[in-house]
Amino acid sequence: MQARPRPAEPELADVWDAAATVVDPELPVLTIEDLGMLRRVRLDGDVAVVQITPTYSGCPAVDALRADIVAALAARGRDARVEVTLSPAWTTDWMSAEGRRKLEEFGIAPPRPRGADGIVALGLGIRCPQCGSLHTRELSRYGSTSCKALWQCQSCGEPFDRFKEL
Repeated sequence: MQARPRPAEPELADVWDAAATVVDPELPVLTIEDLGMLRRVRLDGDVAVVQITPTYSGCPAVDALRADIVAALAARGRDARVEVTLSPAWTTDWMSAEGRRKLEEFGIAPPRPRGADGIVALGLGIRCPQCGSLHTRELSRYGSTSCKALWQCQSCGEPFDRFKEL
């Protein structure tokens, strides 16, 4: 399942656009739309309802995301409610190509996309986001957040985060 498209109906598109400006507190270079966390918007009377799927079921950023979404919609004069759904579970397949590009520009190796068969191709290495070398190694499976691992480039010597595939 891929990320949801922006709604065509103007009022819902406005709600989507407001929610889509919210950045992930742990990865401030990415919006919830870039990550594919923004799943659906609807109206319940005058209240905008925004549905998100966190990247992890125990994501510590959910409360901050909820507050930021409500604030983004309040800035457009809308009352809002955020619904968190865990099913289907979030996957890196929902991340946009733009989100992957932004991660790499920020110095984080993006997750590799799955093929049409659902399999992530194994590579000889993870490309260093600083110098582009494939001569890299994993230092720790656990990085600064649960969605990242710590790697180091053997060519330029720089450490870097790698966003894990899920």
